[in-house]
Amino acid sequence: MIRKAVEPTLPAVPLRRSRLCLAVAATLYLPAMAAATDVVLPRIDVVGEHTAAARQIPGAVTVVSKESLELTQPLSTEAALKAVPGVVIKPEEESAVVANIGIRGLSAADYKTLILEDGVPVAPGLFVGNGRYYNPRVQRMESIEVLKGAASLRYGPNTIGGVINYKTKTPEPGVSLSGRVGSHGYKEATIEAGGRSPSGDALAGLAFTEARSDCFQNKGFEMQDLMLKAGMAIGDNQWLGAKFTHYENDANISYRGVFLDAFRAGADFNPAPDDWFLTERNSFDINHEWAIDADTTLNTLLYWSEMNRDYWRFGTVGGAPTVVVDGLTRWNFSDSVNGNNRAFERLGLDSRLNIRHDSFGMRNETELGIRVMEEEMIDQTIRADRATPRTGTLAKDVVDSATSYAFFAQNRFIVDDRLAITPGVRVEHYEQTRVDRRKPETEGNRAETSNTEVMPGVGVTFQVAPMAQLYGGVYKAFGPALNGDALDGLQDQQLEAERSINFEIGVRGNNERLRYELTAFRMDFDNQIIPANSNSEFQRTNGGKTLHQGLEAAIGYDFANGFSVDANATWIPDAEFVGDRYKADGSIDIPDGNRVTYAPEWVANLVLAYKSGPLKTALSVNHVGEQFTDTANSVAITENTSGFFTGRVDAYTTVDLTASYAINEQFTVFGAVKNLTDEHYVASLRQGIYVGPERALEVGARYSF
Repeated sequence: MIRKAVEPTLPAVPLRRSRLCLAVAATLYLPAMAAATDVVLPRIDVVGEHTAAARQIPGAVTVVSKESLELTQPLSTEAALKAVPGVVIKPEEESAVVANIGIRGLSAADYKTLILEDGVPVAPGLFVGNGRYYNPRVQRMESIEVLKGAASLRYGPNTIGGVINYKTKTPEPGVSLSGRVGSHGYKEATIEAGGRSPSGDALAGLAFTEARSDCFQNKGFEMQDLMLKAGMAIGDNQWLGAKFTHYENDANISYRGVFLDAFRAGADFNPAPDDWFLTERNSFDINHEWAIDADTTLNTLLYWSEMNRDYWRFGTVGGAPTVVVDGLTRWNFSDSVNGNNRAFERLGLDSRLNIRHDSFGMRNETELGIRVMEEEMIDQTIRADRATPRTGTLAKDVVDSATSYAFFAQNRFIVDDRLAITPGVRVEHYEQTRVDRRKPETEGNRAETSNTEVMPGVGVTFQVAPMAQLYGGVYKAFGPALNGDALDGLQDQQLEAERSINFEIGVRGNNERLRYELTAFRMDFDNQIIPANSNSEFQRTNGGKTLHQGLEAAIGYDFANGFSVDANATWIPDAEFVGDRYKADGSIDIPDGNRVTYAPEWVANLVLAYKSGPLKTALSVNHVGEQFTDTANSVAITENTSGFFTGRVDAYTTVDLTASYAINEQFTVFGAVKNLTDEHYVASLRQGIYVGPERALEVGARYSF
């Protein structure tokens, strides 16, 4: 048996034609492998596979299951997360090319939550450039784990908000074909294929998705995503898994949005029709599990990825950045084009030793782990023009690199059948380098810095009654200063990491029908990186503080007649700046008590589901409270043709209706109405207004053989 699971697979597959050939070849081959016993690939999980795993974690836990994904039919991983307690999504475009996720009052425009796929970091650079330029595709996901609390020490960095782990599908014997069409020319086709050896000791499979759409406001995209997975048993106590992915997406999106008059008129044109966001990514993981004995297991994960993100943006006409067309204000684009292009590469090793033992007169579960990781980002700016929009003059050529080492240890003291105490500590050391390749070495083209962070924590679980478990904990988390801040101007800014002391206490319980969880939390976020004052020799300094505290509540009940209800609400009365912040000239920039951007006070979700035989249907409601989009907490939306729009985004509520019907064991049809009430709302503000997607219809079918 091939247990647990992280995944990886095979060599790198180049271009689209090669990938498609590979997919077809694998499809033809895999079904020939005979099915045998259940096989599970080795994987590093955040929560765990067995049903009792969540009860062992001293913190709030949410698992978006395979069944939930099938029921709600999200088109992106971002959409799949919006119903998780404490999570806020900025739905800036339908395709969710980039991730905009906030947790517990941390801005959805920030990067303080660690996102993983099968235990591997998703962001292209955790230390060199933590932009969320890549969002894993939901079509290859089996479930999603969301972990908050002291157990986050097992991972890092950027665990201030917690950890999100996307778990990809394990190949199943046979072939599954699915397709979906929808509004705005949406087309999606997916093939999944898998097989196992006659002995049941090996498996392999693939998932390949191609999707394209004109999208709302003509922000079209064309995406292809390929995942290959394989695994095998090595003797009786070792297992090996591998996963390869290739992803590319050409998206016609931009930082520019529409103007107020166009928003109020319900305009559906693309505000930046010639801007393009081009992404290509390859990754390869290898996961090894060794059951040394009945109480000792060693998991080792080796991972590599490369990613290119090219962002081509047209400038506006100087002195006349806007123009009125058909009575509506639009951007007046010039012939100048900027290519903000970045190339990333990462190589990492993560190894974890788990030991169950009797010590101190009680049962113990010890976990020791190390991680070594190398990252590099080539950051270039290309000056071009409309005639030759993707070639031109090199205006920036910087190489950022980082080497990081991490060690963590935790021990779960199982005092008795009811009480467990889990102390832990994590140590992260990282070294950062920046080189400006346009400067010669003799002029000083290099800067370096390093830092070490020690993060302790402790968590407790106590089973008060069969349906009531208390849990709580306190831990320290951190987010490193990225190269662009730490080495701004090729000068060591002598920055420390941003740090947070996180507290939480809660109660949860579940049985066959009822499930609930109530959590109170507090995050004292300190040492944030802010502009230095006018008396400083540096451009950046530490000193900013924010406070985040509130409640998360979730409840679910399965009725005997096939109906079920799941509801949750998050109340964050405090997500605010602590202390006045000043500009370099000494004037106040952010007053004490102002609210953090994109941190609504209220977020609530409701899912009403009905299952009867082959029929499954659900009505999903998502409410997001009003949000400030600037640190000044401006109320009225103010248009700025030279910078970002500011103002308060009103609360909005969206409703989705989904249904599926299994005609037989092989054939299923499904459909959805997203934004059923056609809510017209502002999703976010940048250089213009990002409008939330309008009502959309989807229908599809799946056939397995």
